[in-house]
Amino acid sequence: MTDVSVTVWIATAIFIIALLAFDFIFHVRKAHIPTIGEAAKWTAIYVSIAMLFGGWVWFSMGQKSGIEYYAGYITELSLSVDNLFVFLIIMASFKVPRQNQQLVLMFGIVVSLIFRTGFIFLGAALINSFAWVFYIFGLILLVTAGNLIKPEKDEDDSETAEANNFIIRLAKRVMHTSDHYDGDKLFTIENGKKAMTPLLLVMIAIGGTDVMFALDSIPAIFGLTQNTYIVFTAVAFSLLGLRQLYFLIDGLLDRLIYLKYGLAIILGFIGVKLILHALHENNVPFINGGEHVPVIEVTTELSLGVIVGTLIVVIVMSLMSARGKALTTIKNARRHAKEYLETGFDADPDHREKIYRSLLKEEAALLVMDEKYKDEIFREQELLDLLDAAHETHDRYVDQHPERFVSHDRLQGQDKLDTHAIRRAAEQRAAEENGAKPQE
Repeated sequence: MTDVSVTVWIATAIFIIALLAFDFIFHVRKAHIPTIGEAAKWTAIYVSIAMLFGGWVWFSMGQKSGIEYYAGYITELSLSVDNLFVFLIIMASFKVPRQNQQLVLMFGIVVSLIFRTGFIFLGAALINSFAWVFYIFGLILLVTAGNLIKPEKDEDDSETAEANNFIIRLAKRVMHTSDHYDGDKLFTIENGKKAMTPLLLVMIAIGGTDVMFALDSIPAIFGLTQNTYIVFTAVAFSLLGLRQLYFLIDGLLDRLIYLKYGLAIILGFIGVKLILHALHENNVPFINGGEHVPVIEVTTELSLGVIVGTLIVVIVMSLMSARGKALTTIKNARRHAKEYLETGFDADPDHREKIYRSLLKEEAALLVMDEKYKDEIFREQELLDLLDAAHETHDRYVDQHPERFVSHDRLQGQDKLDTHAIRRAAEQRAAEENGAKPQE
């Protein structure tokens, strides 16, 4: 293991803190909705910084350390992207205004870095003292991999579970809470009393889930390297830029329908690698009499190849999947409808119309969707209700501001989804299925 001087540790910590401070001061402090261009630019910058840092590790600490860093960084970044799904569900369940989501994500990143740093040093201390810890880490990863491929629970149940976890219930008992946002304030005055806003509650919820994410994340990277410095920097750089990445791939997150299977393969592979390493270093008395077990050890180069290869396959499969495109279209339509309904009549007219045009674009995609995937729409009664509410709201907006619609074309030359026809078709299908049962 390559020793790292205290000076290098301090310089690295200062550099990471400086990047976080820069991100907060120049991007997060002033609430706004990042554009795709802004998110793409800063995502590229942070990924480039991580890659360049890996180059420095490679040349200053050796090829093996460089490969370990890149393998760890890619694995942790993949797990972080998967965590974004949960963050998305939490923020949707709390109806966090789009312009405040940056602050929530920044808080989640900082809390995650703090928790994971603590777990890293704890894990390193355990590994240095007890070789059998590798068995525990390996089993944790195998169980996590198994959980990833389990059938998904109902989305509403997931949202309720995330929004009403133990930490949230405890926070609500300790202090008075408000149901309304007050800009980017964490506390507000309601009925003469100081109350926590939903913004603070959602931060608490994300902080709680970060603890669970750390329990999965840290064993994974310790399966690739036992160098504490590489573990820390790979984890830290995978979290930096995650906020920008969220806004860049927000609309594509649902497209990655096979990502969880890829992560299951990666975590399962690392879990097996850890157990093999534990057998090789074995000193547990009831396994082979406490002697080392002669087993094949997986090289770091092979680990990097498996991780990169698996991610490439699942990403390409996800992006090429017709079902993935259909589900993404449905979820994006739901998201744009909710966003439009949450936008007040006093909001920027251009921003409001941009959201509505995006909604009409998604509806146009639903109209030409492959017939075999239209069953998904029949099951989306909430989506149909949201679309109806969004169009009714838009009609009221046009009636109140006719000067902004000189052409009198409320739909801006586009067709909207006939939600009533879909409901009738769903009712007819249900009636036919119920009528067929007695004949079976």
